[in-house]
Amino acid sequence: MTQQSESTTRSPGARDTGAPAAPSLFTPPASPLAEPRPLGERRVWPRTFHDRLTAPLPGLKAVARFAREGAVRPDREGLADIPLLPYEPGPLPRVDARTVAVTWAGHASWVVRIGGLTVLTDPVWSRRILGTPGRITPVGVAWSALPRVDAVVISHNHYDHLDAPTLRRLPRDTPVFVPAGLSRWFERRRFTCVTELDWWEAAQLDGVRFDFVPAHHWSKRSLTDTCRSLWGGWVLTDAEGQRVYFAGDTGYGHWFSRIGQRYPGIDLALLPIGAYDPRWWLSDVHCDPEEAVRACQDLGARRMAPMHWGTFVLSAEPVLEPLTRVRAAWEKTGLPREHLWDLPVGASRVLERTRLA
Repeated sequence: MTQQSESTTRSPGARDTGAPAAPSLFTPPASPLAEPRPLGERRVWPRTFHDRLTAPLPGLKAVARFAREGAVRPDREGLADIPLLPYEPGPLPRVDARTVAVTWAGHASWVVRIGGLTVLTDPVWSRRILGTPGRITPVGVAWSALPRVDAVVISHNHYDHLDAPTLRRLPRDTPVFVPAGLSRWFERRRFTCVTELDWWEAAQLDGVRFDFVPAHHWSKRSLTDTCRSLWGGWVLTDAEGQRVYFAGDTGYGHWFSRIGQRYPGIDLALLPIGAYDPRWWLSDVHCDPEEAVRACQDLGARRMAPMHWGTFVLSAEPVLEPLTRVRAAWEKTGLPREHLWDLPVGASRVLERTRLA
């Protein structure tokens, strides 16, 4: 991968000059984190974020190779284990303002309870997304079972992470936190509290801090908008200092260690482990299970919860393989087994208050 500058210190709307970044920009500073930006702030951004790519997008040769030999679905044997995919929906746990709990709704959609807020990550409650067969496991949490949604975080604009039919179910005054360049999509749908952030920037809602952090990925929603909006993950921190990292969609690379340096003490990392085969095609944008475990270690996270598997068939690996491989990779590290939260779709886990006196 070609590493690009991680600097976001240039003013919004400024063009990249192509000059190499100062060496200090490649190590997150030890100084305090950036002050939270105002909710709903209007910003001006560059026309494109191509300079943030950490690997070139596939060219014509790669597309031709994929058309010739690429497999986008598992074979019949790889699909045979669909009935064995773990699906155990249950009631959402009871929480208070000092409790952190997560519930996996499927794919990259989580119900995160933190600091008294209910936060949805990349909510996709639809049975089908554009260009992909329908879900192979049902949604793990009925929409009617959700408490009031206090906020939504979006990692990027791909259809399996930004789902218009699901978002239409929300009240239009729901606070939404999105990558730079994506607010217009929400404003066209009459959302009134949309906060868009650049990498390493933050906003705050009712005592919970929302930091937007880099990822090894890209964005595209139509034929004409490649990399016109940013992509990344989110670090949510409550008043007690408890931290949940939601990676969104990402390949493996240098950002994980830098996120861990800037946000030490991540209690739980929600990391993608699926949609990785064929590797030559997908390695730059999707972690495989072993890379996800390595990313958790790079982050210095205390626990890992796998996601982005067992919901939509997006690539060629057998449907159960991500789970078996992540368990084997975790065991090889010697880390406590109970710190791998390999939840069934619909299941929940409550974070112990390790930070509290």
